Amino acid sequence: MEFNVKISKVEKQRNTSAIVVAIFESQKLSSTAEELDKISHGYLTSLLSDGLIEGKIGQSLLLYHIPNIPSKRILLIGCGKKRETDIEKYRKIIHETIRKLNDIGSIEAVLFLLEPDMSEDKIYWSIRQAIEAIHEVLYDFDQFKIHKTKTTCALRKITFNISSEREQAIGTQAIQHGLAIAKGIKIAKDLGNMPPNICNASYLTSLTNHLAKTYKKYINTYTVDEQEMNVLGMNAYIAVGSGSKNQSIMSVIEYKGHPDTDTNPIVLIGKGVTFDSGGISLKPEKNMHHMKYDMCGAASVYAVMNILADLQIPLNVIGILASCENMPGSSAYRPGDILTTMSGQTVEVLNTDAEGRLILCEALTYVKRFNPEIVIDIATLTGACVIALGDHMSGLLSNDDLLANELLIASEQTNDHVWRLPITKEYQKQIDSNFADIANIGEGQAGAITAACFLARFTKKYHWAHLDVAGTAWDSKKNTGATGRPVSLLSQFLLNRSNLKE
Repeated sequence: MEFNVKISKVEKQRNTSAIVVAIFESQKLSSTAEELDKISHGYLTSLLSDGLIEGKIGQSLLLYHIPNIPSKRILLIGCGKKRETDIEKYRKIIHETIRKLNDIGSIEAVLFLLEPDMSEDKIYWSIRQAIEAIHEVLYDFDQFKIHKTKTTCALRKITFNISSEREQAIGTQAIQHGLAIAKGIKIAKDLGNMPPNICNASYLTSLTNHLAKTYKKYINTYTVDEQEMNVLGMNAYIAVGSGSKNQSIMSVIEYKGHPDTDTNPIVLIGKGVTFDSGGISLKPEKNMHHMKYDMCGAASVYAVMNILADLQIPLNVIGILASCENMPGSSAYRPGDILTTMSGQTVEVLNTDAEGRLILCEALTYVKRFNPEIVIDIATLTGACVIALGDHMSGLLSNDDLLANELLIASEQTNDHVWRLPITKEYQKQIDSNFADIANIGEGQAGAITAACFLARFTKKYHWAHLDVAGTAWDSKKNTGATGRPVSLLSQFLLNRSNLKE
């Protein structure tokens, strides 16, 4: 779909398939609606007085041949209370707009949803969020279906109306960012939704190789296979995948966009358990098919590396896809095993279903060689985080207040919310082992926190944050599927870091 910005007057839209105009609650007109009403000699106010639309979010009214207006179709869209539209409400407005435009078969549309008194920042976010929301409502994963069930979208072009030339550059940048991030979110969704018989560690490696070929100037990739893991002493990582016929592979993506290619990198580590049966500590049968989503952390990192290259963001970033499969084969690791990690610390396995932290701890040790500026890991790590925060917010835990605050700011900007949980000595005591340095699970309470405490023992040499996205990376309800979170959050965090958009 094509997007652009344009300075135009509503009364001069002659060849446009449809124009979209905002109506607020209590039948209050937007500035564009007021202009239409004036030109049409009160046509809109007469309709409103008849109660045909009240302006509530979700309401719409399609009009044909308004007096003195050359455009054949005008879609009035309810936008709720004026000055009270947040990102979530705004995205609902855009969803309703696109559905209606698609229903009427509109090929193109001009959106008059930006008010003249909007700040530059508000204009940027309105356009960018609209593009992300449009791609969200049109998303479908049907590549494994013979019969495609979704009707092809008629819309081909969306124009955002702006008020002045100073807004042109802002709108153009918002479109550029919005398209790149929407593409990244789709990549993460598609990867998360892929079946585990196809999407394994080798498959993810093939994608990273393709990425390197596509963006030769910025990206280099390599892999750490089981043989090299054995040499490095990554015994915990090897153990998790030991029950599977599929090889465990850690894929490394190096993006160099900073003018100084030697600048210390930001490191993103994604948990990529392409299917998690729980191993010997087998999961319950119900909803086990959802465990293909246990690689959504890796999917989000891969997506963000695509966005970095698309936007040529001036940062050095290393993406790690820590991939394997946790299966209960004859060579699988067992409860009671003690594993010596790459760091030298030993781990007593009390539950083989607490496998994510075992591969992540090895990746967290491995990345010390890069002398990272910061490290962020993203993982569908604990059911306890779902109990604590539901599917609305991801868990955030960190050993650095400034880094945590940066992530919180980015989460508020993008509506990709996180909530910070504590890591203290009291919780650390819960993962002490009688027979090894650490146990891989705690005592049953505060599971999201004790999992992060486990990881924290491998991150003492650098600034680190952990995002537990177990409740947010996929929707387990009626609309089952990957959500693409936290791609938007991470992308904004990196944009803020690069000072491209604050």
